[in-house]
Amino acid sequence: MTSPFPGPRAGVTKVGCLVGLLLFAAVFYFGLPAGQAYWRSTQYRNAMREEIRFRSDQSDEQIQTRLQAVADSLGLPEEAGVVTIDRQSKGLTIQASYDEIWKLPGYEKRLRFEPSASGSF
Repeated sequence: MTSPFPGPRAGVTKVGCLVGLLLFAAVFYFGLPAGQAYWRSTQYRNAMREEIRFRSDQSDEQIQTRLQAVADSLGLPEEAGVVTIDRQSKGLTIQASYDEIWKLPGYEKRLRFEPSASGSF
């Protein structure tokens, strides 16, 4: 009986395809935590911008308390909740800095994030 599919044997995969799939899976598996860390930093920066835009008339302590809650809900390190608030005439700047550890097999990389936002009111 002959096979209707061309080639020596039907169902046999090529090694190159498997290697490519394995590389893609490895990059995805080890790159996902770093991507999530950058995504959390972006969300935290957006929360800072919202504070400036909608709550700039509130006290620095209230803004700081709210941003600490946001940092906690995003799963950021505790140091991310320590924000610096600088008020100028008609302007406000909020800054924070923190580190996250990106773990790879046999290697750890420290990722430094410094989200900030500024605006006028």
